[in-house]
Amino acid sequence: MDESPARYAAVCVDHPLPQLNQLFDYRIPAELLDRVEPGCRVAVRFSNRRLKGTVLAVRDHADFSGTILPILDVLPPGRVLTAEVAGLAQRIADRYAGNLADVLRLALPERKVRVEKEPPAERLPVDPPTSTHWDRYNAGEAFLRAVREGKAPRIVWSALPGEDWTSRLAEAAAAAAAAGRGALLVVPDQYDLERLDRALTAVLGPDRHVTLSNAMGPTPRYRSFLKALRGEVRIVAGTQVAMFAPVDDLGLVAVWDDGDQNLVSLHAPHPHAREVLLTRAELAGAACAVGGFARTAQAQLLVETGWAVSAAGRRDALRAAAPRVVPIGDDADLAIDPSSSTARLPSVAWEAARKALGADLPVLLQVPRRGYVPAVSCQRCRARALCPECTGPLRLTGPRRPPVCTWCGRVDGSHRCAECGSDRIRAVVIGAGRTAEEVASAFPGVEVVESNASERLDSVPEGARVVVSTPGVEPVAPRGYGAVLLVDTWAQLTRAELTASEEALRIWMNAVALCAPGGTAVVTADGGLPVVQALIRWDAAWFAGQELEDRAELGFPPVMKFAALTGPNGEPEKLAADLPADLGVEAIGPIPVDERTERLLLRVRRRDGAALAGTLARATAERAGARAEQVRVQIDPREIA
Repeated sequence: MDESPARYAAVCVDHPLPQLNQLFDYRIPAELLDRVEPGCRVAVRFSNRRLKGTVLAVRDHADFSGTILPILDVLPPGRVLTAEVAGLAQRIADRYAGNLADVLRLALPERKVRVEKEPPAERLPVDPPTSTHWDRYNAGEAFLRAVREGKAPRIVWSALPGEDWTSRLAEAAAAAAAAGRGALLVVPDQYDLERLDRALTAVLGPDRHVTLSNAMGPTPRYRSFLKALRGEVRIVAGTQVAMFAPVDDLGLVAVWDDGDQNLVSLHAPHPHAREVLLTRAELAGAACAVGGFARTAQAQLLVETGWAVSAAGRRDALRAAAPRVVPIGDDADLAIDPSSSTARLPSVAWEAARKALGADLPVLLQVPRRGYVPAVSCQRCRARALCPECTGPLRLTGPRRPPVCTWCGRVDGSHRCAECGSDRIRAVVIGAGRTAEEVASAFPGVEVVESNASERLDSVPEGARVVVSTPGVEPVAPRGYGAVLLVDTWAQLTRAELTASEEALRIWMNAVALCAPGGTAVVTADGGLPVVQALIRWDAAWFAGQELEDRAELGFPPVMKFAALTGPNGEPEKLAADLPADLGVEAIGPIPVDERTERLLLRVRRRDGAALAGTLARATAERAGARAEQVRVQIDPREIA
């Protein structure tokens, strides 16, 4: 009796070592032939250990000429990795000089057996949106029409102030689903996801989409993953963990507020959700929308290279939606009224707040730092107040409390300045807690509430109140805020980062977008600054173009590609010295990280970015195989200054 020909599986083994970043051949036993397929999870023997892996291909031959071990078992529920996501994972691993196993770990959630036993649900139909507000944007209607026709338009969308952006994304997803294709929508955080979830339910109807995020817990996340994998729903919304979600016949990808660093994965190789979705759009032939109130230089590059079309608000729609933005740039504008001075509010801000409260509308006051007084200095000589034990910066946690060290937590009850001996201190930075206290004194009888990262408010009820918030956690007001006040703006503008101005505009526009039409936004910054001009004119595209031009002149991202090498002193330089000369790599540094570690930046032309990533991946694997000191490689590092 003739034996059937042998079959082999190419397996990506779950192992983090860079020298093992390859596929390994395993023989498929006869009893598993009908269960092993590309995309399934298997158990294999590797280096005398039982490990898990993912099958990427099934073949009639093996590339390995030595002894080939058999697959030990196939793990339920069968195929969990689609061909589209498998190809995407390899592209992302290559782009970020990472391991395929690490990327697959991001794509495949933790298995929950109980969820696999739940019966599948029937996919419900989705009707196209009956009416939308995409007509308020240049190219908006054309984009939605093309999505509805199953085409692949690409836009960089600058939302109007007060825009219900979640409904616009839901309408686009409905258009894709009505064309028989899927949609994947990614937002920065759980708060945004909950808003988008409600909008999708309102536009699509119940049970026609799922959400994916770490905050929902492993069991609900695995349930949503399986629903998408089985095609029970066509639409997936989530945070950055959803960027690899299996979506049936992907027709639309969208990312909101792509400048938010929450969209960068915390796990190696640290891909950005925007880059993953742009790659998915190309691989799947899907439509793409990169949206936000502000615009990043990376998004503007998509427009200037012709990859996408700019979708900005029409002039008449902008006039109807935009609040009045007033810049206050110097101390001469401080109010004479003593109450105004106490509250650190310029006179214009004071009047705007008083008018809004008089109209029974809330007021939003954005403060850059949380806490009470995050930084203090000597009252006499202005030297920074430091901890006598660890030299960490001191801060105040409340009124009439002694300073506390930010680093070690030591209470310095008898602080004296190391420079002049004075025991008096002054505030360098005022936090949200202290600001709320001052506002309560300035507006007696008015409720003052605080929203910060640890105690976030999703929304505030109607009525007159003052909301003191740190950036990124501003609650929504039902009718919008009567006034939005942006104070201590120097804290954002003076940060020693490449994206300081871009990030400042992003957090300002996100706050001002919550202002009611006809309201007033006051920004305590010089009105002549380009970033402030962009806010006044609500023209994020113009500012992004300026940023892109400046970075091109200086040789900074996204015009140039950067990689960061971090490792023991001398090791990053050794790795860089072995790079091919034809790559044209320019080394910047090294920069000390601590006594034993340094950081070296590598810069190449954008077109050589893929070659640099591939070379670094191979070099890292060779060093690991030779048991050399490990050097961490990060492509597109955020901090390059």
